[in-house]
Parts: sequence; structure tokens; C-alpha cells
Amino acid sequence: MNKRRYIIEMGTGVEQHGQDVTEAAVKAVKDTISRVCLIGLIEMIERNDRDDTLLDILISCPYPERVNTDKVLQALPFGKKAIKVVEGGMIVRGHNALDMGDKTDEIIVANAAVTVSVDLDTITLRTTK
Repeated sequence: MNKRRYIIEMGTGVEQHGQDVTEAAVKAVKDTISRVCLIGLIEMIERNDRDDTLLDILISCPYPERVNTDKVLQALPFGKKAIKVVEGGMIVRGHNALDMGDKTDEIIVANAAVTVSVDLDTITLRTTK
């Protein structure tokens, strides 16, 4: 595979109530991709099959073993996806609001980095006209 990176973007997700680390990770991925438009990349290649795009997702959060990676990957609308979850992020002490689903007073902060690549062996670059 002749993998070439084109975009690396970062984002943050905060789960204020419920202490759901997966939700914080999903929010981080959505925050990340909300600032990315692949128009330049799509215009450079002959085919417009976004599912050939390679997406590498790195999540940094507290309690990485609790992250449902399948749910996080569903936040990405297309592409061949790979995910890695590592210890990191942040825990901030907040308010334990039982009526909002809190089990503790923890606010969970997750970070995401999404790298968009293509396999140059599977695409044809457009020539300028």
C-alpha cells in the first residue's frame, strides 16, 4: 500500500453528565470532522468513491477500556476506518446530578485526531486541463 496522508484534524468532546466515555469520544470525532471538507482531495482523484478514503482515528480519554469503538466509528460517514484508543483526555470534577444520569461528579473529556489518507496505488490523479 502506498498510503499518503492529506488531512490531520483534532477535536474535543465533553460528556458533562452520565460519565459515558464513548459519548465523549463520539463528540470528539464529530467535533473533528465538523471542520474538514475533502473537496480538494476529491477533486484531485479520478473517482469520487469516498469509501476508498482511509481514516485513522486516535482517541485519547480516561478509561479507554470502556470505549465502544464500533459506536465511535459510526460517527464517520464513510471511509475505511481504523481506530486506536489510548489513556489520556481529562477528568474534571463537576456536579453529581442524579436526575441527569450521573453516577459520580466526573466530567469526561476526550480528544480525537482523525487522519485522512488515500492509497495512491488504488487511485488516479486528475491531470490539469
